[in-house]
Amino acid sequence: MTVRYIILILAISISTQLAAAEPTIDFDRDIRPILSENCFFCHGPDAKTREADLRLDVEAIAKEIAIVPGSTKKSSLSHRIWSDDEDEVMPPPASKVSLTEQQKKLLDAWIEQGA
Repeated sequence: MTVRYIILILAISISTQLAAAEPTIDFDRDIRPILSENCFFCHGPDAKTREADLRLDVEAIAKEIAIVPGSTKKSSLSHRIWSDDEDEVMPPPASKVSLTEQQKKLLDAWIEQGA
């Protein structure tokens, strides 16, 4: 085997592994826009409109209250966004905003990746 052949095999192997790897979800790039559009009115920086003392605009605070990194089963955020119960689902139906299935899946994937 020539050195070129070995390098080619290594390059193909590495690119295949990188393509198969799940992309890292970034809070500021991927998650904050979803939360900003759908959740910050009630769970954002404005103390006057904030509900349940929950801030989702600050990643660390969100993790203290609604998110258990690595576990959607233990994260109330995941439970609430997927709930069929009108009294539990977030955002609430009265808000006239809702998350798409893709947004919910992205939030869950972020949590599972360790938030």
